[in-house]
Amino acid sequence: MYVCSCFGITEAQVKKHAEDGACTPRQIASACKAGTDCGSCVRRIQALLGRGACPRRELADQGKPALAGLSGPTGLDEAA
Repeated sequence: MYVCSCFGITEAQVKKHAEDGACTPRQIASACKAGTDCGSCVRRIQALLGRGACPRRELADQGKPALAGLSGPTGLDEAA
């Protein structure tokens, strides 16, 4: 099912980016542009992200750099 009609981003793609470390709608937007045009999908993205485990948030809570161990300038694999 599509989450972002503007850029054709599916739930599966959002979930994959979340698995790769994107913890917020802004980080999802950096990874795939979802939520950056009309914005109507941002709440759906928030719902998909939920309050589950987040590698970046866990690192930050431990006082470690949030991007440690993640690749690419956005913290996500560029090929994703």
